[in-house]
Amino acid sequence: MNTNYILSKKTKQVFLSISVIGSLLIALSFLLENPDNKQVWMNVLLNNLYFLFLSLFGALFIALHKIAHSGWHVSLKRIPEALSTFLPYSAALMFLLIFGMHDLYHWSHHDLHDPIIKGKSAYLNLPFFFIRMAVYFAGWIGLSYLLRKNSISQDLSDNYKFHKQGRILAALFMAFFAISSSTMTWDWIMSVDPHWYSTLFGWYVFIGLFVSGIAAFILIIALLKSQGYIDFVNKEHLHDLGKYLFGFSIFWMYLWFFQYMLIWYSHIPEETVYFAQRLNGFPILFFAILVLNFVFPFLALMTRNSKRNIKWLAMVAAVVLIGQWLNIYLMLSPGILGETAQIGLIEIGSACLYLGGFLFVVFNALSKKPLLCKNDPFLEESFHYET
Repeated sequence: MNTNYILSKKTKQVFLSISVIGSLLIALSFLLENPDNKQVWMNVLLNNLYFLFLSLFGALFIALHKIAHSGWHVSLKRIPEALSTFLPYSAALMFLLIFGMHDLYHWSHHDLHDPIIKGKSAYLNLPFFFIRMAVYFAGWIGLSYLLRKNSISQDLSDNYKFHKQGRILAALFMAFFAISSSTMTWDWIMSVDPHWYSTLFGWYVFIGLFVSGIAAFILIIALLKSQGYIDFVNKEHLHDLGKYLFGFSIFWMYLWFFQYMLIWYSHIPEETVYFAQRLNGFPILFFAILVLNFVFPFLALMTRNSKRNIKWLAMVAAVVLIGQWLNIYLMLSPGILGETAQIGLIEIGSACLYLGGFLFVVFNALSKKPLLCKNDPFLEESFHYET
């Protein structure tokens, strides 16, 4: 059983090629489309959030299953651990927003004469915005690092104390994440439309984070298996991941619908403006997101066998990842760019540029440690269980 992943030169070249193609598309967009500062910074924010969510999912998945005494995931945990290694890079990229705040967030201007925004100024102000950002990343990076360090220590010793320490760290991460995952969505996404608010918004973004993370998880497994690794990952593991993707796609749709329905039913102008702008200005994209994130995975993963076929599961996961990227795009672009928003070369190029870097960081992390952990008390259960 080959448990040591080698990041080959060919694989590195593929990741580099993705980023190079992205860079060329961005350069071409400046020649043909001439994007303004708002569009550039919107793409920075969009891809920062998208790949941050994938990285956050890695730490979340480990912490959630550890405190739940889960056993089935143990043989897979190197992958979410590797996903979480992108968090420091996400932090650096997010702090670049200090140079683009006025292009992204209307409330960041000092000469506003808006009583609603002024009423929120105790929370929506630049110093407090970046203080909160620093606190978020300090907590996420610090706790995810300690979780990975605990996992390595457990590989080197069969002392049960490392398992207990891991559960304590997982509980701390979950408590911190429960608060920060909502407030970050208020800060970075909802405040793009500073007059609008929704009490369901934090949950809605969180479920999108979880669904896209599961989809990325599945695609990495598919890629590793195609290279002859992780033979210990069997159809039972795939079935569980497929059930996650199927179930949380339904839950995503549940929140999507009820957030819309409650606002439509109450018909309060301060709330309806958000959906009116997106539904009237971007109707095709609005409903395409629903199809990609719910209708397609719901129909594609309805049967048991569909969740146990790695090629089929990977295809569905890829569609969901595209759908969630478009979902974040629709949350941001109308509030920043207005009706002029459209997906062009710079959007595709930026996504490719980030994707190449993200894949390199994650797969480089996978090559640093054996793909199969050791000494976890639930390891044998992960090998021998049935769904």
